[in-house]
Amino acid sequence: MTKKNEAQIDILLANIIKGIEEVKGSDIDILDLRQIDTAVCDYFVICNGNSNTQVNAIVNSIQKTVSKELKDKPWHVEGTDNGEWVLMDYVNIVVHVFQKQIREFYNIEGLWGDAKITTIPNNY
Repeated sequence: MTKKNEAQIDILLANIIKGIEEVKGSDIDILDLRQIDTAVCDYFVICNGNSNTQVNAIVNSIQKTVSKELKDKPWHVEGTDNGEWVLMDYVNIVVHVFQKQIREFYNIEGLWGDAKITTIPNNY
């Protein structure tokens, strides 16, 4: 797995967001972790689904969009069995797809409080 350059990362980020929006994932936040020494990647993308079915639909939509547009696939995916919190590792970008109450419980944004957070408004 090679590190991507900034332009490639931006395109990947845009396609991940597009994949989330295709199936109406909500509360999309992008955490920019590039200034944090201990961060394992450049960005976290966090969003919600309303049920395990929607969480898995969001994951499938992200994979399909990124695969179609960039011929890229996640290095690792876990959590699809119960669909409460699915983690998708694209090396530079890690996507967290949560059910709302699980997201509130783990509070990733709070844990990474030093990150610059960009919220993507829902257009639906």
